[in-house]
Amino acid sequence: MSLLTLGCARNEVDSEELAGRLGEGGWELVDEDADVVVVNTCGFVEQAKKDSVDTLLAASDTGAKVVAVGCMAERYGKELADSLPEAAAVLGFDQYNDLAERLNDVLHGKPVESHVPVDRRTLLPITPVKRQEAKDAVQVPGHGWGPTKTPRKRLDDAPVAPLKIASGCDRRCSFCAIPSFRGAFVSRHPDEVVAEAMWLAENGVKELFLVSENSTSYGKDLPREQGALEQLLPRLASIPGVERVRVSYLQPAETKPSLVAAIAKTDKVANYFDMSFQHSSENVLRRMRRFGDTDSFLKLVWQIREHAPEAGIRSNFIVGFPGETEADLQELERFLTEARLDAVGIFGYSDEDGTEAEELDGKLDADTIAERVQRIGNLVEELTSQRAEDRVGSEVLVLIEHEEDEENDCVGRAEHQAPEVDGECIVLEAEGLKRGDFVRCRVVDSEGVDLIVEVLGT
Repeated sequence: MSLLTLGCARNEVDSEELAGRLGEGGWELVDEDADVVVVNTCGFVEQAKKDSVDTLLAASDTGAKVVAVGCMAERYGKELADSLPEAAAVLGFDQYNDLAERLNDVLHGKPVESHVPVDRRTLLPITPVKRQEAKDAVQVPGHGWGPTKTPRKRLDDAPVAPLKIASGCDRRCSFCAIPSFRGAFVSRHPDEVVAEAMWLAENGVKELFLVSENSTSYGKDLPREQGALEQLLPRLASIPGVERVRVSYLQPAETKPSLVAAIAKTDKVANYFDMSFQHSSENVLRRMRRFGDTDSFLKLVWQIREHAPEAGIRSNFIVGFPGETEADLQELERFLTEARLDAVGIFGYSDEDGTEAEELDGKLDADTIAERVQRIGNLVEELTSQRAEDRVGSEVLVLIEHEEDEENDCVGRAEHQAPEVDGECIVLEAEGLKRGDFVRCRVVDSEGVDLIVEVLGT
């Protein structure tokens, strides 16, 4: 059996948990010549769905039996199965517990009933504090790790690994379908998170990348004494072998001063703030069913930099949202120009099945959206390059991820750079440095958002 993963770091965690389950169920993971290929799909946006379908089709061309799992399989289920006969089975989250048995059925040509989607927000109590008791009756990907349950199986030996702290989301952003197939927000028990973090550290992980759909909500469904993210971070940072803890996906409207201080001041927690701004015009944000505006967002940025002037701040933005005016776009430009973020993703709006925004008036044509993406993208490229230039002369602590060889530079990441999305550090004269080393470096130049650094010491 082979396992292919698409999408975000949350899916990577799910795949490693599936690998653990399947290993206990007697399945051996191989890189090629697999009898069955399991594709952990992504169903977030149109391009991700296309990539998932293309991967499923390519896997079927190998002659293996193909099984679709993950977000796209959960979201579309039988509809996907009917339109994609190349897939031998399309399985949802609730079928993960007996996945090994279902793969046995597939391998031996037995029919497997396709998943029938439901709105997963309806599967748990509306009141967050009642969800912990009910979650064991519902399959929540990324939960259930522990000494008496199936652990993860690492699928690579990278010195950084995602660690899921929660699943689902209670927000109702008008453009987003994720809550309908990921479900209501559920925190993992802090002891469970710490236990998995210790296991990761014992297996060579130096940096923990905390992931969820909304990290700022962590702990709201737990007893007060079990605490919020502010109390979890020091526990994770104190684990032997862990050298860096990084938090992802913070909601600006829920980011309290105490959390900003905890991230900025806790030793070994990266001064890194992944803020989900999405836009800065109050008019657009209200249509998105979100809170905030340019001035409140700038106030949050200044608050972060007051605690940690060199902190990395990144975000994603949607342009061309229904009803977005030229004035709204100019407001976004004002925010980006004054905030000087380190990394920015710009996405043109597109309709998502079953979302409120799909029915909104004021839709912009594709050419207008593309022009706005190009316009804001050009501004972002200039601003983020300037932000990188501002770091020339500063010192950074770099985690080495790729060693120097005859064809490739030594590459790592500084504190303000998350895996894959925020640029990297190219390390000069890196002879002797090994993957997983942390080295103190000085920034001597920049190329776009990437930094050129020289080693000062370990």
